[in-house]
Amino acid sequence: MAFSGAVAFLLVRVFKVVAPVKMTFEIYATCVIPISAFFAASLWFGNTAYLHISVAFIQMLKALMPVATFIMAVVCGTDKSRCDVFLNMLLVSVGVVISSYGEINFNIIGTLYQVTGIFAEALRLVLTQVLLQKKGLTLNPVTSLYYIAPCSFLFLFVPWYLLEMPRIEVSQLQFNFWIFFSNALCALALNFSIFLVIGRTGAVTIRVAGVLKDWILIALSTVLFPESTITATNVLGYGIALCGVVMYNYIKVKDVRASQQESLPDRMTKDWKLEKKSSDIYTPSENSRSNDPDMNSDEEAPLISSSRLSHIGRVQHGTHST
Repeated sequence: MAFSGAVAFLLVRVFKVVAPVKMTFEIYATCVIPISAFFAASLWFGNTAYLHISVAFIQMLKALMPVATFIMAVVCGTDKSRCDVFLNMLLVSVGVVISSYGEINFNIIGTLYQVTGIFAEALRLVLTQVLLQKKGLTLNPVTSLYYIAPCSFLFLFVPWYLLEMPRIEVSQLQFNFWIFFSNALCALALNFSIFLVIGRTGAVTIRVAGVLKDWILIALSTVLFPESTITATNVLGYGIALCGVVMYNYIKVKDVRASQQESLPDRMTKDWKLEKKSSDIYTPSENSRSNDPDMNSDEEAPLISSSRLSHIGRVQHGTHST
């Protein structure tokens, strides 16, 4: 977070690649600070889970992310509760439970850490979507990190200073600059991509797209870490959860297509009715036009006055009589 915040500060304030937005105290207090807090919580709980459970099982538990994100989106009002989506989320949850039942090295503490981190991440994604789309702010990935990363660093620094630093022995530390720097670059690229995808799609969509990443991580973890043993029950449960995620993705695609089926004539008809309604509001009635002297004065005036016309008429009548 410190590295991401420093890079974002250089791009915004020093090199002026992007311009900062007008951030009010209300938006910062109601959106930026909660997003930073949940971001820090998801990182802390998620990383702590690696000390208790295997990498493969963590990725299987992450299949709960669409469920948590959908629940948080309904609670925050960014999504609507639907029966078909709820059934898909229930299917995902059942699959994760079956996968957990088949875990050989099951640890309740590590599982609770991971599930807590998942719900914190879901809240962060939903609040980020609100900040980027609902508040009307034009935040790009750089400005998002510019405001969120420093605050997240503070939220991470406090528990590290109180809980972890007293147990750190300096003599056992082996610092490698290139490993640390490459990890920081990967984290920066990940943060940029997350804010970019959320700003263009949605919070749940990014979690559905992450299913492929979870499959790759599960396969690599079994190869790189021999202790990450996968059983047939694990594969069955995760397969059921994946089916629920795929069905949810299909429902979202179908909803997008249905919203795009509004034809152009229907839109033109709606626009015409709206324009007609607005014009009827300002069109005066005939009685008001006849009674209002100001409205009568707007009518086209004759080129010759009425008295002059009557005089010409009398002269012409006298000429014909003679």
